[in-house]
Amino acid sequence: MATPTYELLSPLDHAFLALEGPTTCMHVAATAVLDAAPLSTPEGGIDMARIRAYVASRLSAIPRYRQRLAWVPVENRPVWIDDDHFDLEFHVRHSSLPKPGTTAQLQELCARFLERPLDRSRPLWEMWVIEGVAGGRFALHMKVHHCMVDGIAGVDLMSALFRITAESHVDPIEPWVPRPAPSEGQLLRDEMRRRLKMSARALASVPQWLSGARETQDVVARRLNNVWDLLRTGLSQPAATPINQTISPHRRVRWLTLDMADVKEIKRQLDGTVNDVVLTTVAGGLERFLAWRGCRPTSDLRLGVPVNVQSHGGERGLGNHIWAWLVPVAAEVRGPIRRFRALQDATAELKRSQQALAGEVISGALDWTSSNLVPLGAKLLHRLQPYNMMVTNVPGPQFPLYLLGSRIDELYPWVPLFENQGLAIALFSYDGKLSWSIGADWDLVPDIDDFVEALDESFRDLRRAAGRVRARKERTHASEFDAASATSERAASTGPAPGPLQRAM
Repeated sequence: MATPTYELLSPLDHAFLALEGPTTCMHVAATAVLDAAPLSTPEGGIDMARIRAYVASRLSAIPRYRQRLAWVPVENRPVWIDDDHFDLEFHVRHSSLPKPGTTAQLQELCARFLERPLDRSRPLWEMWVIEGVAGGRFALHMKVHHCMVDGIAGVDLMSALFRITAESHVDPIEPWVPRPAPSEGQLLRDEMRRRLKMSARALASVPQWLSGARETQDVVARRLNNVWDLLRTGLSQPAATPINQTISPHRRVRWLTLDMADVKEIKRQLDGTVNDVVLTTVAGGLERFLAWRGCRPTSDLRLGVPVNVQSHGGERGLGNHIWAWLVPVAAEVRGPIRRFRALQDATAELKRSQQALAGEVISGALDWTSSNLVPLGAKLLHRLQPYNMMVTNVPGPQFPLYLLGSRIDELYPWVPLFENQGLAIALFSYDGKLSWSIGADWDLVPDIDDFVEALDESFRDLRRAAGRVRARKERTHASEFDAASATSERAASTGPAPGPLQRAM
């Protein structure tokens, strides 16, 4: 008889479950737009049976997709167990757009899917095949609960589902038998043993720590200082804005696509990074949008920027290995270049101070506490509203991906809205493009198109300013070259200076 098996969720994964509420669905998502021809049926639809068979053939590479939640009694800690009633048709669903299948219609349908919570009695994912997109295309809208993946793990997930070639074969489906679930008694006993082992390991390490492990003491001191810096920043309120109010369960979504070559050219001209370009564009766009609304913040805006805190050499797997930088956007800084330099300095300081590593410390501390405290801590943190808007930027492959021969033309990621956060931006670089997905609360941001326009104008301002910086550098370089050439020519025309013997004659 097979042994009952389960896996614990980390405290951070648990926190994303706890943050979910009637107005805050905690799933991440992606919308891919693909060429429909390779998967078209004779009747003109999309071959759903083939897509389901393909997904079934890939599930062995993503075992979490056949697992559901269970809970440790008393402690209320969530665990993953195999779903003994797994039904692929429930998770891979079919929809279509009315003609003409415009981008606006697709965005409206995706917003409706994003509004719906995932069923916690089943594996926490859905995939919607949407046919009828204009231009002979269809869309794939994928939702996964944030407790299962972060942005980087989401890219790993796509690598399990999509191919880098246009091959269209479906591998044989491997037989799968769900492993038996543990009893409530076993879950509780195992949790008590785990805590006792943690306590024993901690006590065993105390003498070594006290005996002169100066390096260890320094590391602990730095980590505690990181936690203090994070808490001190998080407890201070960012600027008050009309987008940071109570949100509804309803969403609007838009997307924007930039040429990755343009983004990299700006980064090169200004000696920065792609992330510097992104944050400067967001900061300028947000300030412009708020000004159009008649709001000019007198204190700093603040962006929440997720960063990877996975230990070097550690195995990622699914789950969350992220924490957030709290990046200030100084109210007094005006102009795209000054804003770029200010944000560049701010992120450099956050890297130097290793503020994001405070997340590892807090997560580790939560592992020691009762799991009943995790939801309280998570909700308290987000009710403090430590930032105005979340901005996440995930690098993706710079080559095309395929689903059963259908090329993915566009790929847009989505992140959830947290309490009192009426706007969020997710970016994904793919095949020479930087795709921006803007998610907004239906009531707080009815003018979402104005925000997209503000972002576009902010990027164009930065590109023009970077071009002027490049032109100044080129003029300076040309002037220096001309001066050096003139000096060289004068020296050549007058010949060498006379030596002592020549002067004596």
